[in-house]
Amino acid sequence: MGCILKGGGGLYSRVVVGAVVLAAGAGSRLGHRPKCLLELGGVPLIRRTLIALSGAGVDEVVVVLGHHAELIEPLVQDFPVTLARNPQPDDGIVSSQRVGLAALAGKLDAVMVVLADQPLLGAADITALIGAWKKRPEGTRVVQPHVGGERANPVIFDASVRDDIIAGQLNTGCRQWQAAHPEQVLAWASDNRRYRVDIDTPEDIAAFERDTGHVLRWPAALTEPV
Repeated sequence: MGCILKGGGGLYSRVVVGAVVLAAGAGSRLGHRPKCLLELGGVPLIRRTLIALSGAGVDEVVVVLGHHAELIEPLVQDFPVTLARNPQPDDGIVSSQRVGLAALAGKLDAVMVVLADQPLLGAADITALIGAWKKRPEGTRVVQPHVGGERANPVIFDASVRDDIIAGQLNTGCRQWQAAHPEQVLAWASDNRRYRVDIDTPEDIAAFERDTGHVLRWPAALTEPV
């Protein structure tokens, strides 16, 4: 399928960016429910993620599905994105990264790997990350936000890193590439906690509601664990 809406413009319009959105997990710690279908303000997190990428002008988006694909696909099929199926999602996040990176078809300057369960991530946050990428020191091939000294997401890297990962061993993903090439990685210090907030457990849902005052709700069909 084609490119996502080019809404960024201005400073970032000359950087052609692709994104891989990871949405293949089983949600085993959430009653085997897909966490990207949690709703904030009535909007599923997966749709909020795609809206943010579109608003930031990201050129091409691949959504990686695995577990619960039949529930997620209807909510994203009206976006101009490519859907890629991980046939072995239990092999972990690296396998989904590799499926998504291989599915990117365009000629790209940079690639972003995005979690599908970051409730607060918006277009401005994506735009800021692209801005950090544009300002990276010479020789930098990966930019990863660090908030309070801890890794955060999304991560953005040179398209050549995508090629390196695909050509590497099956257990090589973005983090493994960074560990092997630390001199080419920028830990971009940010105080934007939206990069750190994602949802993995019931405790994360409770903490999110306590810290933000916003409520995450399951859609009616998923109010009970599977």
